[in-house]
Amino acid sequence: MQKITLAKTAGFCFGVSRAVHLLEGMVARGEKACTLGPIIHNPQVISYFEAHGVRVIGAPTECHKNETLVVRTHGVPKETLEAVGKMPLHVQNATCPFVTKIHKIVQEHSSPENVTLIAGDSTHPEVVGIRSYCNGRSFVFNSLEELENLTEAQPDLSKNGMILVAQTTFSTKTFKKCVKKIKMVYTNAVIFDTICSATEERQEEAFRLSCENDAMLIIGGRQSSNTAKLKAVCESNCPTFLIETARELDEIDLSGYRSVGVTAGASTPDSIIKEVLKTMSENLTQGQAEIVEKEETAASPEAASFADMLEEYIDSSSDQTVVGRVVAVTPTEIEVEIAGRKHTGYVTAAEYSNDPSVDITKDVHIGDEMHLIVMKTNDSEGTMALSKRRYDAMKAWDELTEDNEATVEGKVTGVVGDGKGLFVQYNGIRVFVPASLAKLNRSDSLEEMVGKTVQFKIIEVDRRRRRVVGSVRAAYREARAAASEAFWAQAEEGQTYTGVVRSLTSYGAFVDIGGVDGMIHISELSWNRIKHPSDVVSVGDTVEVYIKALDREKKKISLGYKKAEDNPWEILRRDYPNGSVMKAKIVGLTSFGAFANILPGIDGLIHISEISHKHIANPADVLKMGDEVQVQLLDVDFDKKRVSLSMKALEDAPAAEETAEEAAPVSIDELAEQMQAKEAAEVPAEEAAPAEEAAPAEEAAPAEEAAPAEEAAPAEDAAE
Repeated sequence: MQKITLAKTAGFCFGVSRAVHLLEGMVARGEKACTLGPIIHNPQVISYFEAHGVRVIGAPTECHKNETLVVRTHGVPKETLEAVGKMPLHVQNATCPFVTKIHKIVQEHSSPENVTLIAGDSTHPEVVGIRSYCNGRSFVFNSLEELENLTEAQPDLSKNGMILVAQTTFSTKTFKKCVKKIKMVYTNAVIFDTICSATEERQEEAFRLSCENDAMLIIGGRQSSNTAKLKAVCESNCPTFLIETARELDEIDLSGYRSVGVTAGASTPDSIIKEVLKTMSENLTQGQAEIVEKEETAASPEAASFADMLEEYIDSSSDQTVVGRVVAVTPTEIEVEIAGRKHTGYVTAAEYSNDPSVDITKDVHIGDEMHLIVMKTNDSEGTMALSKRRYDAMKAWDELTEDNEATVEGKVTGVVGDGKGLFVQYNGIRVFVPASLAKLNRSDSLEEMVGKTVQFKIIEVDRRRRRVVGSVRAAYREARAAASEAFWAQAEEGQTYTGVVRSLTSYGAFVDIGGVDGMIHISELSWNRIKHPSDVVSVGDTVEVYIKALDREKKKISLGYKKAEDNPWEILRRDYPNGSVMKAKIVGLTSFGAFANILPGIDGLIHISEISHKHIANPADVLKMGDEVQVQLLDVDFDKKRVSLSMKALEDAPAAEETAEEAAPVSIDELAEQMQAKEAAEVPAEEAAPAEEAAPAEEAAPAEEAAPAEEAAPAEDAAE
């Protein structure tokens, strides 16, 4: 018996139902009516009303005097509605209340100075109407990619403020991703979630049904936005078909699916839904289909699919399993020859693999042999419908029963419910991975994992309940443990690695160097003084490091990051001999001179006697903080990290009589003695950096601050 499940939310939403009933009442009373644009996006409904004399017009001027003008559900531009109000017409406004609410939000919160972002289809009449109520600039995007392109093309988009709204039928999943992006880029954005609650419920139920059934049938107009989004929601989980009427069922073969979920767009009338269900019941499995109406339930990780129910009707030792040899391949199907059978076998692309992205023309070659399950035999035509993905699923169940300890690989196909976990396809079996076992870090996004191939461990197999649970974190921990063992077996000081920054603390950065974490102490990050490691690196950065020290007993690793060739003192020694002329910036003033920065991390002293040939009572009389000056390098004491500079050496010397009273040049040691004697009494701590601190600290990271190997895994790994 085939099971057909109808979604509880299928059919007219409140806004559509309100508009259709309004027009039906007018027709029943014999009133003449015309609609400003199609009343809803369903060709069958439009045809029904046209047959009863209701005209669809494109402009208010086309309305006859004896007709009532009905404004369509999606609304019309503000200018059109204002023009209608000035005309001697009888008007009924059937605009959906949810759409009217968006009009009010945009009108009240937009201004000529700010920007309005609209998530939706720019050509859809609803979005066209929303834009007409914007008081300033507006932009429309229909996907995360379009939003990202917009932010790049318009870097000053939110300069004076921003609001965000969405088309009522916009994808809730896509909207959440876009909101996350907007919050990151535009901190002043005011966000209004204007997606219709009925739309959100319909999409969520459709997603659950697509996880629980072997196929999905979507009923609705092909021009309908919400119908198209329902199809997009479902087709990543199972084969999905879109039809407008029951007549189109003749073009679809649903006989090979044990369970089929059915939902319908917000513009699909009950009469069409009932006709589709009746036709399916008559056509599928010789009228033995069981039709149930779906009750709203929470997303279930135990959702049954065809693969989950294989054991109920397939015996792997029976003649329902065959081996076929490929004789022809097209983009849509594979033709196989089956030994001992007169029938020609066909495997559709959908029945070849659970991965919809697989190109069978590249994956399959003539002469290949494959194990298949017989789905349907047509003796009159001499053909057989076969499935490889279902055989693979059956075989995978057997393998899981024998050994469920190995690490396996699968593709993430979707997020369960509201972030409760992931569905991962493994050889045709849908594996549920709870969110707590799917994320490696708390900040990781489940949505970003969809479509990626992950390694995981099977931690629970319940064959009777058809339930498989996996853990990505368990596989990750096992892989790190193996990598850690391999690392310590060969690690030596001085070895270089390419690593990834995993976390930052006030005293350093932790770097994953391939299965183990090491720490770069803050003093090792830069030759300059820095306040925090984030001044140099960020989480996720790829960095080149080397091992400075190893504590094998405590499994701690100290890493080096800054390179000797970048040491500013070595650069000074190599490139700037005494007498060199340099640009300098005044960074400190004292009573006996001025400190000037000549290289990153190196400050030199311009003694008061070296500022000018003229007598100066106080350096602050001629210099101020931030001044850029030309200086000459007089002398460097590399051991004590002291630099003596001169400004007056670059000036023309005055006449002898003008300098008779000037002091003799002061040596660098004399300068140092003056600095030490006067600093404490005359210079506030914040005014000048002591000469001893000119060089950044070079001490190695304290052993207790090095990274323990046990800390390699995130903190949340401690508890399952």
